[in-house]
Amino acid sequence: MPRSASPSSAAASPAEEGEGQSRSIAAVERAMDVLLLFGRSGRPDLGVTEIATELGLTKAAVHRILTALRSRDLIAVDPVTRRYALGHAAIALGRAYLARMDLRALAAPELRRLAQQVGETTTLSIRRGDTRLYVDQVVPPNELRVEVSLGIPYPLHAGSSSKAILAFLDEAEVGALIARHGLEALTERTIVDEDRLRRELAAVRKRGYASSQGERQEGTASIAAPVFDHDGRVIAALSVAGPLTRFKPRMAECAPALVESAARLSGELGHRG
Repeated sequence: MPRSASPSSAAASPAEEGEGQSRSIAAVERAMDVLLLFGRSGRPDLGVTEIATELGLTKAAVHRILTALRSRDLIAVDPVTRRYALGHAAIALGRAYLARMDLRALAAPELRRLAQQVGETTTLSIRRGDTRLYVDQVVPPNELRVEVSLGIPYPLHAGSSSKAILAFLDEAEVGALIARHGLEALTERTIVDEDRLRRELAAVRKRGYASSQGERQEGTASIAAPVFDHDGRVIAALSVAGPLTRFKPRMAECAPALVESAARLSGELGHRG
């Protein structure tokens, strides 16, 4: 007579399999939460108690997760302090992501979406040393429109894109830049007084975007918002520009859409501001 299977050898029921999968997924999610905490904390290392408190986990659960992450070199531990930091495997993942990152490719959908939304020219500028330059633009099919020259360096004090970058640099860096290059007038509207420029930069930081009415190019108006990388450094600016007479009355109206686009692009770059 065939022997019946014991409870320990019986196949798991669909309900039991589902519960097991749910537990596995939850364990993976908790491990991801721990790993991501290291990326956003801003601290070089973390202790078990800090991790448990911030994520609402028990210390025992945190220990198990850290042990698993250490086995894959995603987390490293200091044997003296018993504090944990990102391991070389996690750092390698970050470097691989950054190596594949193309700012123009990431920004292209935002430029197109924004241009369609506001009906004016949208541009992407990047910082290059003590200057900034346009690297991409989307121009709407308006008969009267603004087009920019790509790849030409412009000073960091003239125009909305320049001020959107300059406003989020360190104060000492701004002073050193002005000392090296001065404040050249590109048009009669360019800000050439340092005190006035610093007040303008403070206003840019407060509202989150810069504006210009003919400061770099006469007859144009523009607004620009900063783009930040994963370390919180300003590396670029998105802008909307149009003829002065048409776009000047719409600048404040279009600003929220611009700021949202810049924030989404910053998020693509790993910024969590």
